[in-house]
Amino acid sequence: MKVVHNIQELRDQLQGQTRVAFVPTMGNLHQAHLSLMKLARQHGDPVVASIFVNRLQFGPNEDFDRYPRTLQDDVAKMEQGRDVYVLFAPSEKEMYPEPQNFRVSPPDHLGRILEGHFRPDFFEGVCTVVLKLFSCVQPRVAVFGKKDYQQLMVVRQMVRQFQLPVEILAHETVREDDGLAMSSRNRYLSDSERAEAPQLYQALQEMARQLQQGDSREQIEARATRTLAERGWQVDYMALRRQSDLLEPTEEQILAGEPLVALAAAKLGATRLIDNLEMTKA
Repeated sequence: MKVVHNIQELRDQLQGQTRVAFVPTMGNLHQAHLSLMKLARQHGDPVVASIFVNRLQFGPNEDFDRYPRTLQDDVAKMEQGRDVYVLFAPSEKEMYPEPQNFRVSPPDHLGRILEGHFRPDFFEGVCTVVLKLFSCVQPRVAVFGKKDYQQLMVVRQMVRQFQLPVEILAHETVREDDGLAMSSRNRYLSDSERAEAPQLYQALQEMARQLQQGDSREQIEARATRTLAERGWQVDYMALRRQSDLLEPTEEQILAGEPLVALAAAKLGATRLIDNLEMTKA
């Protein structure tokens, strides 16, 4: 595997390649990231991964400075996996040699709800850096995880509206044995918090059960929020939305079998976790 740190060297390595598959990451890799790279290898050759902690998608009181940076370990994991041909690990100066005044903002109906409501600049930062990375790598295929469900939808819509020649592939959420979605931020959890953390996924599963028994969306969301709050979580949202656009479904749509997704974001101590579960009323 080749490790490059500047854009020109990356382009030199990829000159003439037309089937590049790309996996953008912020590093601190775990098994879920490696699964994305394996999927990329099935759909393209060569595979390029990137590691870049993107300041633009962090709010002023978020964890940019303490976000784990583990490049040496990440390189070792990718070399062991043997799916990645080039790792692009640019510095902040390389990606943003001057202030990034040109930015990409998703529409409010998608970018300012759920995650976008609680992290107002997040999706603008994501879209801007993803577009810039696509410009550097020029992939035919790019792979994103379903754990970041709204992000996946935002990126897909950006690619469609800009008519970028990139196919966006989604990888199912990868979980620990107890159901906790794999995330780099899981390492922030204390032992007691780690034991509690699977309750987030269990709450989503309970939302799916209540949907099948005919409870209303409002009842389902309120119960899930209350259950976690009583266990000490600080809940941002427990929301039941349409898979197609993340808007609130009507009761008629639910009864008609509209594909739905339950999305969750909540803090356990100082650590904010997100998760989701796709579902449909039978």
